[in-house]
Formats: sequence, structure tokens, C-alpha cells
Amino acid sequence: MNTFSTGHFFYLIEAARWTIVLSLLAFAGGGILGLVLALCRVSENRVVRFLATIYVQVIQGTPLLVVLFLSYYGLSIIGYNIDALLAAGFSLTLYTAAFLGEIWRGCILSVPKTQWEAANCIGLNRAQQYYYVVLPQAVRIAIPPTVGFMVQIVKNTSLASIIGFVELTRAGQVVNNSTFQPFLTFVFVALIYFAMCYPLSLASRYFERRLKVGN
Repeated sequence: MNTFSTGHFFYLIEAARWTIVLSLLAFAGGGILGLVLALCRVSENRVVRFLATIYVQVIQGTPLLVVLFLSYYGLSIIGYNIDALLAAGFSLTLYTAAFLGEIWRGCILSVPKTQWEAANCIGLNRAQQYYYVVLPQAVRIAIPPTVGFMVQIVKNTSLASIIGFVELTRAGQVVNNSTFQPFLTFVFVALIYFAMCYPLSLASRYFERRLKVGN
């Protein structure tokens, strides 16, 4: 049996880099898809609104773990073999998009109705209303909850360990299997997660105060 050493600690740090990579992939992909969903959810087209609503409800009502299984094992059944990183990134993108889409939809709808009416009165079409009037104000409102949600993305990357992707949690399992010191190992895992997530929580609170959201 090996004793927990600095080598094990740096192995956890190395795995944490993959946690960050996976989080960034999920946020980038989920952000793009989430913006599309948010705009679809406030669309004047009923069919578009309905389809976006179905997507959001299905993804939010399905455990992320199940989405991971479907992406990694389900696609292989029909002949699409993808590696763990791609499956995890794809699953987290779908998950992130559903929640960011709802967060940003709420931010868009929180822009005062008078702003929409004023944009309409000066002859702006729907796309111009969004680009010049609505979205700049919605972005200001959206920054704190978006940064706050990034904490959830980082923590949810731990579920990728179930399909064999070696991020921080999976690395902790590997180290524990080598040292048989679960308490010490996962204390370090928890501290590394805290080091990644706490600055995001502070940033979310800072932006909320700085931008005076809700006032």
C-alpha cells in the first residue's frame, strides 16, 4: 500500500486541469446553445417557443448522469463510438444550455416593457430591438447568475468520472485505490474543488453588488 504523497497531490492538480477544460467546453457550447434557446423561448413564433420549451423541460427533468450514459453508451450502440471527453463535453453542453437558456430568458423578460415599446416606436425591427436595446440591458442583469451557475458546471463535471473520464473526482478514486486513504484523498479533492469554485462565488456576489441587480 502506498502512502499519500506529493506525487499523488500533483496528480490531482493535473486532473483538475481537465476539470477546468471540461467546464470551459461546457460553458462555451452551452452558452451558444443557451442564447439560441433563450431567444427561442421569447420568440413570437409559437412553434419555436414550444420546441424550445420541450427541450428545456426534458433536459432539466433528466438527471445529468442519464444524459452522460446516453451520450457515451447509447451512441455506441447505434455505431457512433466517441471518447469520454467528447461524450462528457456534449452532455454537459446540453445540460448547461437548458439552464443558461432559462436564466437568460428571465433576464431578457426582466427588461422593462417600456424599453421594448420605445424601441418599437422609433421603428426598430425585432432583431434591432434585441441588438441595440434589449440584449445590452439583459447582459448586465445576467452576469451575476451566469457567473454563479458556473460553480454548478464545475461541480457537475465530477459526474464524468462515471464514464471513465479522468477529471478531479476520477483522479481521487485512482489515488484512493492506490493509497487506501479515502479521507485524506478526498479532503484534498474537496479543497481543490473549493479553490476552483469559491472565487466564482465571490465574483458572482461582487457583480451582483457592483451592477446593483434587483435595485
